[in-house]
Amino acid sequence: MKISVLGAGAWGTALAIQAARAGHDVQLWARDAEAVAQMRATRRNAAYLPDSDLPGPLGLTADRAAAVAHAAGGLTIIATPMSGLRETLAALPATQRVLWLCKGFEAGTGKLGHEIARELQPAMRVGVLSGPSFAQEVAAGRPTALVAASEDAGLAQAAVDAFHGERLRVYTSADPVGVEVGGAVKNVMAIAVGICDGLSGAAPDAPGLNARAALITRGLAEMLRLGVALGAKVETFMGLSGLGDLVLTATGDLSRNRRVGLLLAQGLALPQILQQLGHVAEGVYSAPTVLARARAVGVEMPITEGMVALLDGRLQVGAAVDSLMGREARAE
Repeated sequence: MKISVLGAGAWGTALAIQAARAGHDVQLWARDAEAVAQMRATRRNAAYLPDSDLPGPLGLTADRAAAVAHAAGGLTIIATPMSGLRETLAALPATQRVLWLCKGFEAGTGKLGHEIARELQPAMRVGVLSGPSFAQEVAAGRPTALVAASEDAGLAQAAVDAFHGERLRVYTSADPVGVEVGGAVKNVMAIAVGICDGLSGAAPDAPGLNARAALITRGLAEMLRLGVALGAKVETFMGLSGLGDLVLTATGDLSRNRRVGLLLAQGLALPQILQQLGHVAEGVYSAPTVLARARAVGVEMPITEGMVALLDGRLQVGAAVDSLMGREARAE
């Protein structure tokens, strides 16, 4: 299969490596021509996946038009942050088959990826590839399971054909709404769990493993409530893109969103944290949009609300945890 991956960050690069290993004709596009030249010379993506070799057959280009043309009749993977999805979709021919990797609600509009696609490219065959996965582990060939979600069953199967292998299992779903909501909300919850873990042991009455379990469980409940209100299926949130991705991002040491929470618990300022990370932590940017979308459909999301207040500087770390754990008793 001819596959083009638009975006040479960690996740785009990891999936390009996986597809090339599987024997497909893959082109990885990066905006920076100098970075492409360096990757060609070293066969490494030093900025995002410095420890992973790029397979010899994997093509590299800074010419987006050429990359798009390469995938005609095959599969185009959009591996930009959420902020780049609209511009990338708008530039593609309507005949392309497209999957995106970005997770979140679009800032300003509050739209999910499939809603942006319906607006810009109503005839395009589109879907989302998501699930509990760190790019470093996929690139290293460590066992991983993903979900490809689309209303077009043929497109979801194309994702299986492109990426499914001995160490990477791809499941299909007909619920892109649920998969996208899970991918957006889990990043916000991971910041909350990071804060909880960062405060653990700071004082005799500090939050510990019990609090972590409560946050993950109630975070899943928030995710499910919003998803169902937007038309998702309940069972989607019990799967890879819901519970699975939430647990990984909230507890895994490679999670940037969890790292944000850990550093906030240490007293670092948010701008300092983002500078230190050097990569996008989507939960920071998507939290206000998640909350706005929830309020628009009448869904209560107290953990998300607390994270927005904390990230805005209206609430201190300790007070945020106290406010969540001190909520009045009610039926679960």
